[in-house]
This record gives sequence, C-alpha cells and structure tokens, in this order.
Amino acid sequence: MAHDSESPPSTRRLRVVSIVVAVFALVVVAYGLVSRAAQNSHLHDLTEARAVPNVAVINPSTARNGSGLDLPGRLEAYIRAPIYARIPGYLKSWKYDIGSKVKAGDVLAEIDTPDLDQQLAQARADLNVAQANAKLAEITAKRWQSLAGTDAVSTQDVDQRNFSWSANIAQVKAAQANVDRLVAEEGFKRLIAPFDGVVTARETDIGALINVGASGSAELFVISETSKLRVYVNVPQNFVPSVPAGTQSTITVPEHPGKTYTGTVEASAQSVTPSTGTTLMQIIVDNRAGDMMPGDYASIHLAFSSASGLLSIPSSALIFDAKGLSVATVDASNHVQMKPVSIVRDLGTVVEMASGVTAGDRVIDSPPDGLVNGTAVHLVGAAPTSVADDKPKSNADHG
Repeated sequence: MAHDSESPPSTRRLRVVSIVVAVFALVVVAYGLVSRAAQNSHLHDLTEARAVPNVAVINPSTARNGSGLDLPGRLEAYIRAPIYARIPGYLKSWKYDIGSKVKAGDVLAEIDTPDLDQQLAQARADLNVAQANAKLAEITAKRWQSLAGTDAVSTQDVDQRNFSWSANIAQVKAAQANVDRLVAEEGFKRLIAPFDGVVTARETDIGALINVGASGSAELFVISETSKLRVYVNVPQNFVPSVPAGTQSTITVPEHPGKTYTGTVEASAQSVTPSTGTTLMQIIVDNRAGDMMPGDYASIHLAFSSASGLLSIPSSALIFDAKGLSVATVDASNHVQMKPVSIVRDLGTVVEMASGVTAGDRVIDSPPDGLVNGTAVHLVGAAPTSVADDKPKSNADHG
C-alpha cells in the first residue's frame, strides 16, 4: 500500500525532467541553426565584399612630368691637341710630364736638330753669295747706263747688264726666303703648349729619334683643356624632337657614386646614323672642380619637358586588348567606365595623351584583369594622386 501511494509523484518528476531535457535540446538546436545562418550570411557578405576589386586612381595632369631618357656616354676634353714634331732630330729635353698643368706658350720639350742647323748655315752662306753677286751686278749696270748716251756701248749691252742686275736681285730674294724658311723651322725645335690645359699624354723621352712624316708616327704630347668637358651621346631618332639645344641633363660617373653633375645639350649632328638609328648629340658640362676625366664612361639622364596642354598618365594605366588602347576610369558611383584613348608620346614610365581623357577623370593605375564597363570597384588610399607626383602610389603602398 505504501508503494502505490509514492508512484504518482515519481512519474510526474520523470515527465518534468523529460520536458526540461527536450526544451534544452530544442534550444541547442535552435542556437546552432541561428549561429550557422549568421555565419553563412557573414561569409556571403565577406565574399561579396572581396569580389569588389580594390583600385588606386590618378588624375591626368598637364604638369611637367619627371620622365627622361637614360643613355651611356663618353667624356671628352673640350679641346684636345696632339703635339707632333715638325722637324726631324733627337729629343734634347722635356719639361712637363703627364698630369702637369701648362699655360699657353710654355715650352714642353726641345729637339736637337744638327741637320737643320747645317742647312741653315749653308742657306745663309748662299744668301751672302747672292747678295755679293747682286752688288756687283748693280755696279756694272750703273756704269753701262752712264755710257748709254755715247757711241762706246750699244743699247743691247746696257739692257743685258740691267737684266743681269734684276736676276741677281731675284736670287737674293730666293736665298733670303730659303733662310727665312729654315729659321722658321728652327723655331719648331721647341714644342709649345697651344693653350692652357693639362698634359694628358707624353709619348717620347730624352734621346728619342724623331722622324717627321714617318708612317704611324705617334704624337709626342697631348694637351687637353678639361675645365669643361664634352659628352657625346647617341639619342634614338624617335626621341630627337624631345631633346632640343638647351635641354638639361644629369651626368654621373662610376668613380663618384651618388654625385651628379649638370650638363646642357649644345649641338646635334642633325642627321641619323643608318646603322644605329640614332643622332649624335653633344653635351657640355662644367668640370672646373676636376672631378671628371676625359675618356670617362658616364651615365646621362636627359630630362624631357611635357608638350604644352597635353595630359599625362602613367604608362601602367594603359590597357591593350582586342579593341585597341584604352584606360579604365571610375565614375561617381564607383563603377568602371572604359575609355578608348590615343597617345602622342611615350616617355617610358609616363605617356602624353592625344585624346580620350580629361583632367577630371579618375583613371585606374595598374588596373586588375577582368574589368569591364559597370564593374564595381573600391577605392583605396587617401586623395587621388596625379602624374605630377614623383612616384604614384601602388596598391601595396595604400594597403
């Protein structure tokens, strides 16, 4: 009897526990379903957000761009004078070695010329003989002229003496000219510096035999004016119109890394070399500090100026496809608008546009693949940059 009275409360407890367990299970299942739905929604939103490409934009600009042309070149002395001997002999002495600074008129060396000295002595003796003969002819001619009015001499004889006198005078002049020539050659015994400069070569020494006009004979000295230097560069013909006289250039040499020198384009050959398709141009650079040397290899950067009124964009913004040349722009709603363009001049990292863009366009720099009209994009970075900046920021920079 006591067992039967306790059975109903136990049954009720079991039912309560079963209900609590069922409710808890339903709560757990509902939470899992809600959490999974939230995760799926977040994943969908994240996927959609990442499907919108991030792009950096620039504005076309009329500002001068910093583009240019980098070319190799060779430095040459502004004036270079190889000094040769004009007379044969032996080198008697020299006074300036390589690296010495000289002034115009300084004696570089002296030549011993025994043969020329003998020729000059003989020429002077011949002159004395010619002068003596001319004096005798003069006296004789004047005597015969005094007898011309008498019957003692004929007119023919008088004329003969007069012409003999004239011939002797001519011989005197010829002998004098020969002496003068040899005296002038004697002056070439001394090798003279023609201008202020530096001795950049000495190819002789004391006692060396000097042959004038010998095949393959080398210069004895070389004098170079190095306070200014010439730089010769070969400019590709498509860039020649961009490098008029007066164009500024920046020059660097290997022995002074990190240091730059400024030069100016002074002249152009005004012709194209068929074998290379280039035009030779000459740049003048100040070298009063003496840092650079003739014969030096140099790297030359020629700065280009932007054509008046033309807009410029980075060449990385151009798109080449089956439809031709175009750029991708971003409209006010951040959607892509493709625009066909044409260029005037390709300056390497920058191109000057002939048509297709305006100064207010937001042009995508380094556009990703797959952009078409209407594609939604997300702009990254701060304010848009222009080609007037030194280095347009990339997506990595903005990130």
